[in-house]
Amino acid sequence: MPEKCVEPCADLQRLEKELDKLQGQSSGTHREIFQRLNELEKAEAAQEQHFVTVNEKLDKLIMWQEDQRDKPARRWENLVEKTVWAVAAAVIAFLLGRLGL
Repeated sequence: MPEKCVEPCADLQRLEKELDKLQGQSSGTHREIFQRLNELEKAEAAQEQHFVTVNEKLDKLIMWQEDQRDKPARRWENLVEKTVWAVAAAVIAFLLGRLGL
């Protein structure tokens, strides 16, 4: 090699080493960023599943609450229906008793 290339070649080698070092650092940084993104995606999927479970439980709770709210009305309806049948049976028994049966 000529004498003039000694110093520029050393600079070139130093620059190549710095470039390799920076590429290694950026590769590590990229790997870390992708790892964090992967963790965020996993956390988001877990959170989404949690929300689905909460919504299912909430739907069940709403249905149970509506059912509980309707029970007194159904009890009242049943009581009225049984009373009507009892009155009707009493009237029929009275009429049959008048007829002598």
